[in-house]
Parts: sequence; structure tokens; C-alpha cells
Amino acid sequence: MNRELEFDFSAPPPAPKADQDPAPTPRPAEPVAKKTAPPVRKTARAPVRAPIEDFDDEPPAAPTEPERDVYTPGRLNKEARMLLERGLPSLWLEGEISNLSRPSSGHWYFSLKDESAQLRCAMFRQKNLGARFTPKDGMHVLTRGRVSLYEPRGDYQFIADHMEEAGEGVLRRRFELLKTKLAAEGLFEASRKKALPRLPRRIGVVTSPTGAAVRDVLNILRRRFCTIPVLIYPVQVQGESAAGQIARTIRMASARAECDVLIVARGGGSLEDLWAFNEEVVARAIFDCQIPIVSGVGHEVDFTIADFVADVRAPTPSGAAEIVAPDCNEWTRSVDLLGRRARNAMVRSMAARQQRLVWLERRLAQVHPGVELRQKAQRLDDLEQRLSRCMRHGLFQRRHSLVELAAHLRQRSPALRVSAARGRLEIARKTLGTSLQRRVSVAESRLRHAASDLRQQSPVARIVALRRRVEIADRNMETSLQRQLRILEARFKVAAGKLNTVSPLATLQRGYAIVTDAQGTVVTDATSVNKGDIIQTRLSRGTVQARVEHITPHRDDENQ
Repeated sequence: MNRELEFDFSAPPPAPKADQDPAPTPRPAEPVAKKTAPPVRKTARAPVRAPIEDFDDEPPAAPTEPERDVYTPGRLNKEARMLLERGLPSLWLEGEISNLSRPSSGHWYFSLKDESAQLRCAMFRQKNLGARFTPKDGMHVLTRGRVSLYEPRGDYQFIADHMEEAGEGVLRRRFELLKTKLAAEGLFEASRKKALPRLPRRIGVVTSPTGAAVRDVLNILRRRFCTIPVLIYPVQVQGESAAGQIARTIRMASARAECDVLIVARGGGSLEDLWAFNEEVVARAIFDCQIPIVSGVGHEVDFTIADFVADVRAPTPSGAAEIVAPDCNEWTRSVDLLGRRARNAMVRSMAARQQRLVWLERRLAQVHPGVELRQKAQRLDDLEQRLSRCMRHGLFQRRHSLVELAAHLRQRSPALRVSAARGRLEIARKTLGTSLQRRVSVAESRLRHAASDLRQQSPVARIVALRRRVEIADRNMETSLQRQLRILEARFKVAAGKLNTVSPLATLQRGYAIVTDAQGTVVTDATSVNKGDIIQTRLSRGTVQARVEHITPHRDDENQ
């Protein structure tokens, strides 16, 4: 196993002597993967040797007593500890744990051994709190720390500040390095992840056909939604060829597009068992797949590179099955609820439409053209009756006036005066006798003269003139009444024609029709209806129901 050596000297080491071989450079180990970026490997330097005095070929002179420097055990242990801590940098140490003890202080004391030697080690409480496992005797671990010396006993020991399982540690570093690389390339971005279908038509499962994971997935899918078909893509999920086989199968499933969603599943295991899903080829195959992928690898605490690249990460294979398959019972309840809501909405809509229909019928009854025509006809009859009454009243008044004039004329007629004068004349003839004879000639002459005057001033001519004027007035009145009747008749015909012109029924009789949609709204624009809508066409006689098959907009509308 490679060991990583890090050197950090405050001062450069002394150059080796010519008669001494240079210290061998320690072999560097693999870099430890950090969460952000792989560490930079530092150049290994030769450890610092303990300072020694140069010796000549000739033996030195015997020292005098005052120059003797005597060390105590404490002083020697202290300087040795300082030399060890300053001379050797922080390094990685691999071995098997033995003699592990954990006192109440929380520190760990143990020994690391291999086939040829063992070394006492200590890991203090502040450092072992970050350990991801509990060490046990016989466990093979990889530790990082520095060499030191316990002064009270002079024990040479190793102070560890980090510990991980030896086999898993290398894989962990590879895992962190690949994770950092793929994250920098954007394979983990949430924006590129695809959404899962709500109800997939077919579910694909990329897993081992003989493992427990496929049985768990099939059981969950059968329980949640048994009508969804499942397509198994058998692959190896462990071994050297597992990663390439998984990647090829994912690419094949993406090219075939037989499924709406893929489940990449495997049961739990160690990091080595799950390593096929941490390979870069699998991650890139998942990233390039056109089908949404749900990763269900390992247990809930296990994380793989496939989990980060997949569109959805499930804690277990069973969890992946529950994610991709909806609950059929919940869907049934949702469908029943939607059905009830649709029925209630339909009932409310029908009630509202029925109420609107009743309201429209009432409104139509109020503004129907027939009602208006009946009112106009009644008004016309009323006007005709008034005109007839006015004409009869006018004729009656004129006839009454004519009768009064005739009576007045008869009272003032000259014939009556002539008859009265003749009666008086006869009486005068009888009473006067002979006295009148004498005056006969005078009277006759006077009579002739009076007759001549009477003929000149006779009312007969006036009566004839008045009769002629009455006849002319009768003819003029009759002519005026006939002219007024013709004018009123012409105005009535014009009003009736105008009323017939604006009447929808007359328009319908000329071949036109009134088109309404399913809501009863009059359709005036072809673009206001859609293909497949039901329309009502009212003709002069009857109504036609039709379905829209083709819509042609007006050419003027297209030009606009």
C-alpha cells in the first residue's frame, strides 16, 4: 500500500556527509480526496537527522570534566520528542488494530501492527469525534498523523488525527475525486434533470434478475399499480464488468425508448459492492439517457455517483418503485372525486342553462316581433276607428249645418212673402170693393212696378246660387275626404312595408337564417365558433341543428 508523506520544515535539513549515504526518499502514497478538490501532492523531502558532531579520522581528545553535558531521562525524552515531531512530517500509516482501549476520557489508545512490527498509537477525543466508524481489534485501517514520543515513559508512538478503513479509504478518495470532477462538468445540475411521468405506460428496471432488489421492485409495482407493464433489463450489479454492462444497458434502453421511466436498482452492501454505480462510465450513461432515471441503489444511508446524476434519487429499490408508480387506490379515489365533481358541475350547469332558457323565453315573449306586430295592428285599428268616427262626425255636422241653412232659407224664402202679400191683396180687394177699383190702375201700375222690382230682387237666384255653392262644397268635401283617405291609406301601406322590412320573419322568408351557438348566442363571425361545435339554424319555418365541419373566414378579414 502506498503511503503519502507530507513534509513541512521550518528550516532546510543539513546536507549529508560525503562518507554517508543520503537518506532514501520515502515513496508517496495516493492523495487523499477532499470534498472540494483533490489535494496537491507535495514533494517528499529527506527526513532531518538528529544533529551529530562531525568526527575526524583521528580520535578526539578526551574531554575535560567541566565540559561534560549530562542528560536526564526527562530532558532526553523531551529533545527526542521534539526531534521526532520536527523531523518527520504528517504521514499516512496502515496496519491492523490491536490492544484497543477507550477510557472514559474519550481518547483511543491502540497498536498498529503488520507482519514484522507494531507501533503504539493514540487518537485524542477531539479528533476521533469525526470518525465515520467505530474501530475494533483486528480491523485493518488507514490513519493519518504524526510521530511523537510519550515523555513520562519514553514510549515511541503515533498520534493519529484521522482514521478510515483501509479498503474503503482508497475507494472513498476515488469517489470524492470523481464526484468533484463530474460536479464541475455540470452532471449534477438540477436544471437538466427530467421530470418523471405521472402515469408511465411502461417501466424499465435495470438490475440483477436474481437479486432481492428486483423482487422488491416487482412487489411494490404490483401492489401500487398492477396494470403498468414492467420490462427487466438484466445486468450484473457487482464485479469488474458490471459497470460497463450497466452503462451499455442504459444506452440501449435510451435508444430503444421502450419505457417512459427507468429504475436503476441494487440492494445494499459495502462500498466495494456498490462500486459499479460509482464508475464514470455509468454516470455519463445516466446523464446521456433521454429517459428519466430513478436511482435506487443500496440502503438509505448509501450514496453513489449514480444517485447524484440520476433525475431522482430513491433511498432504496422499493422507494424507487413507489416513486415511479402512482397509487392506484389514490387514482381511483381521485377519478371518483372528479366524476362526482363533474356530475355536480353538469347538474349546476344544466340548472343554470334551464333558468337562462326560461329567462330568454320570457324576454323573447316580451320583445317578440309578433307582439310588436299585434300592438301595431291594434294601434292601426284604433286609428282607423278614430278616422271613421271623425269622418262620420264631420259629415253629420255638415249635414246638420245644411239642414239649419235650408230651414233658415225656407223661413226667409220670398215665396212665403209673395203668398202673404197675395192673401192681403185678396182681402184688400174684398174689403175695398169699388174703392180699390179706382186705385186698380194705380195699384196695378204699382204692382207692375213692385213685380218688376221683385223680379229684380227675387231670392230665387240667390237660392240657386246657394244650392250651386252647396253642391260645390259637397263635391269639394267628398273630394277632400277621399284624398285624405288615400293619403292615410298610403301612409299605412308605407308603415306596414317598413315594419315588414325590419321584421326578422320577412328576412327569413327571403331565404336568410338566424344562426346561434350551443349557448343561444347569435353567431355573426365565423371565427367565433370552432370545428365540431353544434349550431342551431332558424329558418322561416322550423329550426335546423348542424355541426361545424369547416370554417372559412371572410376575405376582407383575411386582408386585414
